[in-house]
This record gives sequence, C-alpha cells and structure tokens, in this order.
Amino acid sequence: MRNLFWFLALFAMAAAVALFAGNNQGTVTLFWPPYRVDLSLNLVLLLLLAAFLLFYAALRGMSLLLALPGEARRWRIRHQERVLQQGLLDALSHLTAGRYIRARKAAENVVSQTASLSRAEQALPQSTRLMALLHLLAAECAHALQDRAGRDEHVRQALALTQGKRRDEQEVREGVQLRVARWAFDDRDVQAALQRLDELPQGVARRTLALRLRLKVTRLAGQSRLALETARLLGKHRAFSESASRSIVRGLVTEWLRTSHDPAQLHKAWTQLDESERRMPEVALQAGERMLALGGDFALVQQWLLPVWEQLVRPGSVLPQELRLRLVLVLERGFHQTPGQPDGVWLARIEAAQMGNPREALLQYLAGVACMHLSLWGKAQQLLRQSLTQLADETLRRRAWAALARLAEQREDGAAALEAWRQAARG
Repeated sequence: MRNLFWFLALFAMAAAVALFAGNNQGTVTLFWPPYRVDLSLNLVLLLLLAAFLLFYAALRGMSLLLALPGEARRWRIRHQERVLQQGLLDALSHLTAGRYIRARKAAENVVSQTASLSRAEQALPQSTRLMALLHLLAAECAHALQDRAGRDEHVRQALALTQGKRRDEQEVREGVQLRVARWAFDDRDVQAALQRLDELPQGVARRTLALRLRLKVTRLAGQSRLALETARLLGKHRAFSESASRSIVRGLVTEWLRTSHDPAQLHKAWTQLDESERRMPEVALQAGERMLALGGDFALVQQWLLPVWEQLVRPGSVLPQELRLRLVLVLERGFHQTPGQPDGVWLARIEAAQMGNPREALLQYLAGVACMHLSLWGKAQQLLRQSLTQLADETLRRRAWAALARLAEQREDGAAALEAWRQAARG
C-alpha cells in the first residue's frame, strides 16, 4: 500500500512538472552591458538544480576527504580490538585446557599490548577493566603453577587498576578479592583467608559464593560456631537443598557441642541453638552424651532428650535403630552416674512405653535397667531376661548379662552370677 502511494505521488509530481514546463513562456534576461542575454525559465531552473547538485557533491567529497584520518584511526582501533580479543580468547582457552604457562604468557602479552596502546593515547574505553581481568587470569595461572610471588604481583597490579569508584571497576575488584581468599584457602592459610573475607564489603560478603567460601574456611579453622552461623545464612539463601542444609547444620552443631569443655559452656551453646536444631535427634543425643561425659546434671539431659524419646515411642516411629540404641545407652549411663535415678516421671514414661510395645527389646532392656536402679530386683531380672531373647546388639547383650550377674550377686546366687558373667564375656 505504501509503494502504491509513492507511485501516485510520483505521477502527480511528473504531471505537475509537465504542465508547468510544457507551456512555460517565461524568460530570464541578463543585462551585461553592452550585451543582453535572454534565457528560458526552464533552462535557468535546470542550471540552478545542476549547480546545487554539483555544490553538494563537492561538499560531500571534501567531507569524506577530511574524514579519512579519523577513519584510519578507527580502523586501527578496531584492528587492535580484534588482536586483543584474539589474545584474550587464547588465554581463556589455554586456561580451560590446563595449559597454564601458555595461558599466562598470552594474558601477559595482551596486557603489554593494552599498555602500549594507552601510552600511544589510543587506549580503549574498557582498557582498565580488561587489564585487571587479564592480571587476574595470569594470577590464576601462577597459582596453578605454585608461583606465589608471580601470583601476588599480578594481584597487586589488578587491585591497583581497580581503585576507582566506577561500578565496573568495583565489580572486578570484588572478584579479585574473592579469588585471593579462595587461593589462601587452597594454600590452607586460614588466617589469610579469613582476613581477605573480612575485607570484603558487606554486600559482597553476604553473596552465596562468599558464604560458601567462608563456610569452608571456618570449618577448616575449627570455628564451628562461625561455620554454623554461615550455614544458617546459606540455608536462608537456598544455597543448598533442604536435606543437604539440614545435614550440614546438624554436623556443625554436633561438632560445636563436642568441643565444649565444661557443663556451663555446653549449656550456653545449647541455649544458642534454634528450636529446630535442638529437636534434631543427633543434636540432642550429642548434647546429652557430652553433658554426661563432663559430669553435668542428668535432669537437664533428660529434658533435652525428651523430644527424642517422644519420637521413639510414637506409633509408626521412623527413628533409626542406631539413634534408638544411642538414646538407651545415654539414659542408662545417666542412671549409673546419678544414684536414685530415674525419677517417678521418667519411670512412668519408660513403663508406659514398654507396656505399649512389649516386643521392643530396647524398651524392655531400658525398663529393666530403670527397675534395677530403683532396687526392684525381681522385675528388673524378668525384664532383662525377656530382652535377651530379642536383643540384636552385642553391646547391649553383654550389658544385660552383666546386669543379671550383678542381680544374682545381690541375692547371693553364685552359680547364676558365674553363668551370667560367662555369657557376658562370651558376648
């Protein structure tokens, strides 16, 4: 449709020109004494149009002639850009292929070419950032080659080039700082890695990459508390899957509790845990075992272990057998360390659980141990003997036989005690 309108307009213009020029009797007279020149108006218009076109062509030719030096300069810059781009691609390809010497040489060549362009006042707009990235690439190669002096020199030059306040320069500087911290971690220099991470701006330090690195560094340094705080942040940022995050947090919490040196420190660490962390069976069991090892309050341990106990006695419980065994051993150890235990509340819990699930050997064993510590000799002997027929764990079987031997000695039955001790030794 647009082309049709153009053709109609062209035809209209041609018709107008034909009507004007075909019957135009106009004359232009030029007086040049003593001469007189008469020219047709159509001819004058054609001459004026030809003069305009000639003048315009002369101006365009002059403009193109004057622009030749600029075009030549732009061509040289484009050529240099292509050369630098090719050098950068060579360096990256050699780096990814593991040819660190070639990659480093290519990066240093591009740096020298960029510097020479800057000295010749032909610097590219992105030359500063390009040189900083190339120094970082060369430093990466030097780190792979264990050339720490060369690596540090390239890092120094990269940081010197990115001291400005431009956003792109700041991003390159942050990348250099992160890589330096990573290299310190690779060298197992924990203090240097932590120092580099602490030097990061607040926004950069909370990025997922920085938090992952901080988690590795703090775990290497044995700083379980700082590692736990970092793992919590990573969990909030969804850096790990839910199961992986739970596993990492659980491991860090148990490691932190394991490093407590006295009951007060352990109790303080427990209070600093989140509610979801305290309800993890592995965490509660580790805290209870550590508290008993430090000679702490067994009543406090029972309070910590109550959620684990509720999981154990819950119908259809999916608590692993290993954790069930650990729970029973922790409670038994607490009964041994604290005379007069368990109290009435826990005895009622144990009896109710054993009666609700009479086929559970672990509950029979625990109930027998509890009755034994409450001087209920007959009931303790009955429950322990019942548990022996179903106990699969050799450690518990030996402990059950040892308990029966002590009960036999209590009632002065030497033959039964000797047989029980023999069975305990046999395992």
